[in-house]
Amino acid sequence: MADEFFVPVTVRGYETDVQGHLNQAVYLQYAEHARWELFETAGIRQQDLQAAGIGPVVLETTIRYKRELRAGDKVEVTCAFEWGTGKTFRLAQLIRKVDGTVSAEVTAVGGFLDLEARRLLADPAGRLRSLAKDASRFGL
Repeated sequence: MADEFFVPVTVRGYETDVQGHLNQAVYLQYAEHARWELFETAGIRQQDLQAAGIGPVVLETTIRYKRELRAGDKVEVTCAFEWGTGKTFRLAQLIRKVDGTVSAEVTAVGGFLDLEARRLLADPAGRLRSLAKDASRFGL
């Protein structure tokens, strides 16, 4: 099993709403940023996926807001893949302050789209394993 993957982020003032909280849509951006950074760490760039004719898709996302974030807060955004059988996989992510306080839990269901056929790939884990330089980063 790979070490926990996380990306550090500092909440920027322009990302906050009128109450001074991190805007709800920005949580999704932080989660997406961590996912792409995980791909990079595993040795897969966006252009590698495009060249392979596949693209990651998010089919469902749930965010549970736990504690507010404010401008200047330093957070870690985790990302872990959870594999089952079939065409989809789950993503589990935390957005937490560096003191360990969880600000949000993000869960998602995703897959890999065949960009030509416009259908989900049957074996997303196998395809990812074949593309990655370090598939252990994905729990494979």
